[in-house]
Amino acid sequence: MDGPCTAVLTPTRSRWHHDAVTHARQHPIQVVAHRGASEEAPEHTLAAYKKAIEDGADALECDVRLTADGHLVCVHDRRVNRTSNGRGAVSALELADLAALDFGSWRNHEEAPDWEHRPEDREDTSVLTLERLLELVADAGRRVELAIETKHPTRWAGQVEERLLLLLKRFGLDSPESAAASRVRVMSFSARSLHRVRAASPTLPTVYLTQFVSPRLRDGRLPAGVRIAGPSIRVVRNHPAYVRRLKQAGHQVHVWTVNDPQDVDLCVGLGVDAIITNRPRAVLRQLGR
Repeated sequence: MDGPCTAVLTPTRSRWHHDAVTHARQHPIQVVAHRGASEEAPEHTLAAYKKAIEDGADALECDVRLTADGHLVCVHDRRVNRTSNGRGAVSALELADLAALDFGSWRNHEEAPDWEHRPEDREDTSVLTLERLLELVADAGRRVELAIETKHPTRWAGQVEERLLLLLKRFGLDSPESAAASRVRVMSFSARSLHRVRAASPTLPTVYLTQFVSPRLRDGRLPAGVRIAGPSIRVVRNHPAYVRRLKQAGHQVHVWTVNDPQDVDLCVGLGVDAIITNRPRAVLRQLGR
């Protein structure tokens, strides 16, 4: 992933930046907090998502995995080793096992200078269930959307989508009137995962994530029924014409993970629909919001 940097505004870049900001104001781009405000607080923790909402993010992004006892939790890696003080695969651990771990202490003050102190509430750095994140969004006091990525491959295969849709149904989010009205979208690198979601909930929007441009889809096509492309910023940098083809084909484009100010300007210039970033506050500021 691309780390934050400070760009020097030359006269040419300054004009480009000004044009980009003007365009962004005329064509609002959704700013999505990647794993929460994960530059400022530990990723996928309640603290990170609270900060993202406080910072004004339009939407929150999360990865979900299924525990051994059937709970959806927000963890990116297959194993918990990197982001907690425990070890083991998420799919082999029960929720109670995960709840005993600390998902915040790996992130020290130097890595997160704006995260001034440890939250007093242990819930803020405990394992976060998708259910708890949905409750947070429901209580946000304004419209906050949620982009949920299903992680594959996993030993639970289609049970991930099954449990996800059951949980969304409990919150009345599984069958929106239209994709445009939906407050939730499901993302995946797995076309099969998205197919399962579409088969069960045809109006729930889906996003096909990509790390490279497949020759089969280079012309701007997406898997059947998918209307949103999710290319990496590396794809966007190396193949801007691909973004134009996606837009010409009538698809939305949601780009991850956009942290560099120059990349933000690039995305704005290409007319993308959503920027997924670890730095929602900084990106919103750059967009003039």
